[in-house]
Amino acid sequence: MENTLEAGTPPTLDRLELADVVDLALWAGTLLMHSGAESERVEETVHRIGTALGANWLDILVSPNVLIITTSSVDGEFRTKVRRISSLAVRLDIVDAVNDLSRRIEVERLDRAQVRAAMEQIARLQPYNHWLVALMVGAACAALSWMVGGDEIVFVVTFVAATAAQVVRLIMQRRSYNVFLTTVAAATVAAFIASTAALWNLSPRGQVAISSAVLLLVPGVHLINAAEDIIKGHMLTGLTRGFIGAIITLAIAIGITLALGLLQVPVTL
Repeated sequence: MENTLEAGTPPTLDRLELADVVDLALWAGTLLMHSGAESERVEETVHRIGTALGANWLDILVSPNVLIITTSSVDGEFRTKVRRISSLAVRLDIVDAVNDLSRRIEVERLDRAQVRAAMEQIARLQPYNHWLVALMVGAACAALSWMVGGDEIVFVVTFVAATAAQVVRLIMQRRSYNVFLTTVAAATVAAFIASTAALWNLSPRGQVAISSAVLLLVPGVHLINAAEDIIKGHMLTGLTRGFIGAIITLAIAIGITLALGLLQVPVTL
């Protein structure tokens, strides 16, 4: 029999019911962590889901590689489960969907079967079309080049370079290459193509294309989450995310250096 949150005292859940609750809460937390949610959001959302499904309380430990959740019932029964976090990617559509579901459980009084069905739908969410993403990324980087003083030639070169880099990144991500190696490869491709504007003297502002074309690789979500986690007391996760962001930034620099070195492009400050 499914249990939902009623006014007043939470229902008494047996071990099997608590196991189902902790499974759903752990699933939601894992999706959030894999999709780039900050630690505070993970704790808040997981706790809301567990208590809305009838648990008396949840203790949640968020770390860079492991998520641990303990659910307890009003009679003292409890269950603890651990799940490994294999990656810290960015899928903010999934973060939004899980967060919205956690609120719907309270408002619509969803039972565990309904929540499981909703979670399955969220897990199957497909990303945007890869070619559309590549074109939009190229357009965003090209727009930046224009904003910082590039001309029409720089705009076009940046668009081509950033689009090609995004295609390379998507291909390597689909084949599960290491994130740092993927960043080096994408940065090398972006800088290699963007360097043509300066190498062939196509524009007096050719150097702008090089810096603008790698904008897509900047680990903004990791760095923002790192700052938020550290400020809110999640020191280990925050420092780990900050370190990942720093290594990705170093990988961008390595890729640019490789491209400029191969083409012998002079760099002016």
